[in-house]
Amino acid sequence: MILEFSSFGLGYNFSSCCYSVFSTNFSDPFSLEGLLHYIDLGPPFVDRSGHYLSACPIKHLPKPLEATLYLFWKADGGMGTVFISWIESGDISKVATVGNLNQNFDITWGDGRANILNNGELLTLKLDKASGSGFQSKNEYLFGKIDMQLKLVPGNSAGTVTAYYLSSKGSTWDEIDFEFLGNLSGDPYILHTNVFSQGKGNREQQFYLWFDPTADFHTYSILWNPQRIIYSVDGTPIREFKNSESIGVPFPKNQPMKIYSSLWNADDWATRGGLVKTDWSQAPFTASYRNFKADACTWSSGASSCSSTTPSPSNNSSSWLSQELDSASQERLKWVQKNYMIYNYCSDTKRFPQGLPPECSA
Repeated sequence: MILEFSSFGLGYNFSSCCYSVFSTNFSDPFSLEGLLHYIDLGPPFVDRSGHYLSACPIKHLPKPLEATLYLFWKADGGMGTVFISWIESGDISKVATVGNLNQNFDITWGDGRANILNNGELLTLKLDKASGSGFQSKNEYLFGKIDMQLKLVPGNSAGTVTAYYLSSKGSTWDEIDFEFLGNLSGDPYILHTNVFSQGKGNREQQFYLWFDPTADFHTYSILWNPQRIIYSVDGTPIREFKNSESIGVPFPKNQPMKIYSSLWNADDWATRGGLVKTDWSQAPFTASYRNFKADACTWSSGASSCSSTTPSPSNNSSSWLSQELDSASQERLKWVQKNYMIYNYCSDTKRFPQGLPPECSA
């Protein structure tokens, strides 16, 4: 099977590099996710001659494997492009899709206020007094690790909401939410999270961020497997929702979900409970998206791409399918929740006078 991925923006300043094209053959069974980790999150690990600078095979694919990595570095410090071709003898269905937003998403509403630009490298949503805008993924997913880089509405964003979430359809839908609640200039954004299962939500946790989310792009991730849902920001976990079906708490695991995002006016509640209204003199408001990655099980024609014949997580081809927080990640999660969490439904005894939801004490 041959898989090809293209137009993956690096976002690094390569001004010190000569313009060059080179290839490197990997004899060790690196996974695509591992390769992209080192490209996207760390310094370039291949030098201008095609030699390793640093690399660590965190995740593997079953042998035999041959992969070729092509990097195009621009002397002006512009965006690089990665082309990866990968030949593997088995049937790997849990694979990453990356990069080109045209290939992965459809604009669904906004009457021209949503645009995919730069040959699919950038997507923007706009909001003005007449309308907001939104998009959705072409694919449905049933479990996976989803990453997207967002840059939020700058300046006075009070009253606006940028929603980025997974959701199924129907009256008993499942949903995994990121919502970014705008605020007055100088005041922090609120990151609102929620988990719905079988149409029931009311599981809100809210956070401030430890950076300005309007100044640059940051990576917002959802890891969703049968055991847990982990929300992360720039690789730092901020929330974990575990499967507590054993004590009667529904968990999203049977309904495939699409990725959705929208920018819309919610000044009846979004900022200080609706006390601060949207300042339309600041319109149009703009949120930006890039570097989408989905290492996931796709759903099509009533079946998952992760069939029983697909290699199991024990082969390390899809470690997200059984991933949990290690001790270092648990410490980072505690740090975020101690210093940046501003609301937790599991602490709201006034809201739940008859007792907190059972998962809060699980």
